[in-house]
Order: sequence, then structure tokens, then C-alpha cells
Amino acid sequence: MRRRKKSENSGFNVWRSYSDMMAGVLLLFVLIMCVTLFQAQKSYDESIKERDEKIALQEEYTLEILAQQSALEEKEGQLKNQDEQLKSQDEKLEEQKLLLAELAAQLKSQEQTLNEQQTALDEKTALLKDQQAQIDQIIGVKAEVVESLKKEFSNNNVNVDIDSQTGALTLDANVMFDYDEAELTDEGKAALQAVLPIYCKVLLEDKHLPYLAEIIIDGYTDTDGDYSYNLELSQRRSLAVAQYLLDIQYEFLNDSQIDSLENYLTVNGHSMANPILDADGNVDKDASRRVEVKFRLKDDEMIDELNKIMTNAEEAAQSSDTAGESGGE
Repeated sequence: MRRRKKSENSGFNVWRSYSDMMAGVLLLFVLIMCVTLFQAQKSYDESIKERDEKIALQEEYTLEILAQQSALEEKEGQLKNQDEQLKSQDEKLEEQKLLLAELAAQLKSQEQTLNEQQTALDEKTALLKDQQAQIDQIIGVKAEVVESLKKEFSNNNVNVDIDSQTGALTLDANVMFDYDEAELTDEGKAALQAVLPIYCKVLLEDKHLPYLAEIIIDGYTDTDGDYSYNLELSQRRSLAVAQYLLDIQYEFLNDSQIDSLENYLTVNGHSMANPILDADGNVDKDASRRVEVKFRLKDDEMIDELNKIMTNAEEAAQSSDTAGESGGE
């Protein structure tokens, strides 16, 4: 009985031990599982954390990439605008090149024109210098004639009204003629006897004769009366003076000078033209009734023509200078 109990106790103990062992194993397994689960959870949490960090980092990288892409797109837009601007500038440069080429052609044409104008101007300048020399010579001759006339009248103590520029000699018609008459008075003849020989001898001197074109006697009346009547009166008075000169020319001229006088003598009547005015601007009738003895050199007309040519040449030179300045700009 006791052995049976003992045997039963032993079996029980064995199962108890086995149970305890299995409980221990189970507990160990549970512990292992807990540790494993804990580690797995920990690993999982770390993985989740690492994943979140990676996701955050990836998002950060994505944002940076998007920002960089946006910056690149902006730069691409800027580069595109710059390319368009450069293209526009290139087109403008081409237009400017074409314009410069046209301007260069125009400048070349203008330069050629200016050279031609300069050549023509140089030729005209040379011609004008020669003509100016002729004018100076003519003016010098005229001044010399006028000075010789003044000197001769002074040497002969004859007081006359002679123009310092033209050499015109003015004779008072009131002295030489009665009112409304064309016949010389004795006083008039005496006045002419004193002045005409001196005047004509100076003009007919050998040094002056080559330049002489005319010896002119002009008659003038006052402004009273009819123009036609005064024209006839002035002509008859100037003719009376010329006739008296021809009557007395043998007294002071040689045969050659007489021929020259008859070739150069001209008589004119001007009626009431060119009246003499007083200081107040009114017609001085006494002074207007006059006879003028004057001379004209052969080249007086040439002087006037040369003066016109010189004026035109100066205007042409100014025009050339203006054109040159415009072309330089």
C-alpha cells in the first residue's frame, strides 16, 4: 500500500516536475516572446521613426528640388527673355549696320560733292583774286584821276564842287543860264572857261586815257513844270555846255586829244530826275537846277559785275561750309 502510494507520489512528482518544467519553458517562451515582441516593437518604432525621418528628409529634399526646379524654370525664363532681347538687339544691330552703311555711302557722296565744290570754289577764288586785283587797279586809277583833278584845280586856284568819290563836277545852272533858258550867259561861259579845260586835260592825259570810257555832261532841272518840257530844257542846257566845250577845245587840247574828246563826249538830259534835297528833306530847287560834268572808266561796269560775282561766290562758300557741317553731324 505504501509502495503504491510512493509510486503514485513519484508519478505525480514527475508530472509535477514536468508541468513545472513546461510551465517554466512556457514562461521562458512567453518571456522570449515578450522580449522578442519588445525588440520587434522597438525595432518597428525605430523603423517607423527612421521611416518618418526619411520621409521628412525626402519631403525636405523634394521641397529643395522643387525650389531648385522653380529657380531653374525662372532662370530658364530669364534666359529665354535674354535670348529674345539679344535677338532683338541683333536685329537692331543689323538695322544700324545697314543704316551706317547708307550713311557711309551718303557721306562718301557728300565728300565727293564737297570735293567738287571745293575744286570749283578754288577755281572761283583764284578767278576772284585776279578780278579783285583788276578791281583794285581800276579803283586805284579812279582815285588817282579824282586826286589829279583836285590837285589841278587847286594849283590853278579854281574853287569847284567836285565829288571826292566819283569825280563829278557840279555847275550851278542858275549862274550859267537865265531862268527857263538854255543859252549860256557870259558869266556861265566864264565859269566853263575856268573849269572845263582843266577837267578835260586831266582825263585825256596819256596815263588816264587807256581807262577812259566816257566824258559825260548831264543836265537837270527843278521839279516845277512839265516833265517833257523840262527834259527838253535839260537836254538843251547840257548840249549848250558840250557845244561850248567843243568851241574852245582848240585852245587847250592837241589834235589827238581833240579826237579823243569827240569820241568820248556824251550829252544827256534828265529833266527833273534826281532833285537835290535840303536838310529838311524838301526839294532845293536852286540846287536841283544844275549841270554835272563827270567821267566813266571803261571798267566801271566790270566793277559792278565783279562785285556781284564776289557776292555770289561768298554766298556759295557759305553754302558749302553749311553743307560740310551738316555732313559732319
